[in-house]
Amino acid sequence: MVKNMKEIIITKNEEGQRLDRFLKKYLNKANQSFIYKMIRKKNIKLNNAKTEPEEVLKVNDMVQLFLSDETIDKFREKKTLNQADIHFKTIFEDDNILVVNKPIGLSSQPDETSSRNLVDEIKVYLDAKEENISFTFKPAVCNRLDKNTSGLVIAAKNYDTLKQTNKAIRERNIKKFYMAKVHGIINEDIELKDYLIKDEYKNMVKIVKDNQENAKSVVTYAHPIKTEGNFTWVEVQIETGRAHQIRAHLSSIGHPVAGDKKYGKKDNEKHQVLHAYKLILNGYEGELSYLNGKEIISDISERKILM
Repeated sequence: MVKNMKEIIITKNEEGQRLDRFLKKYLNKANQSFIYKMIRKKNIKLNNAKTEPEEVLKVNDMVQLFLSDETIDKFREKKTLNQADIHFKTIFEDDNILVVNKPIGLSSQPDETSSRNLVDEIKVYLDAKEENISFTFKPAVCNRLDKNTSGLVIAAKNYDTLKQTNKAIRERNIKKFYMAKVHGIINEDIELKDYLIKDEYKNMVKIVKDNQENAKSVVTYAHPIKTEGNFTWVEVQIETGRAHQIRAHLSSIGHPVAGDKKYGKKDNEKHQVLHAYKLILNGYEGELSYLNGKEIISDISERKILM
């Protein structure tokens, strides 16, 4: 079997990790003993020189694999999806960040309830554009939406963007706004500050007034836009981002989201009318500071349903 030389140039996404751990991700079907053997036999080199498994990688380091294409293919598991599997709409994109409009019925991340999820679709999208050039960094979503909630989701194209976006969300520097149609008439702004307890078995949450064991604080604001019969369209802003927060919080005051089968009332809506329509980005530093103050909008008219 003829050996070839495949060269991998280390980027910011891979720096700071040990060579053997990088190789275990790249050759994801190979066991540790095979990787160590290839390093020992100089079939794997670093910067054209013999190396050790514990060597820490730096930006622009060159990892050379003196292995046949057949061997590399044997030890690399590749997920194949096609363009027809992409159901989201791109709202904003640059070299670091991708913001998409997730349809109703698509899970944000892989789960047991569906073979389709946003993370895999984003990978397909970037692969098709030949932009998913990192060998070990997988595109990641930074904010999650319920499967049956539509709207804006942020995906990071590299590790620095992922780290900074997660930090900005955690420190509440990224403002998240939703549009919802709710039961009942709301005539004035509402500010809700309570606690949420999740029932993992039922996959439901409960709103409580006092801080109990395993309870987490939730802060939700609702601003009425217009009434429509016995319903009100409201703009909702959340400071915290707990699972089912908006749906459970509004339901707890008698204004459940229209179409919500879990926390709502019977109505004519086939799907819950809740759409993450606006993001205001802040909290970025260094090379990503250009994102601060950026407002990204996906009108509720862009709400799609995945059948």
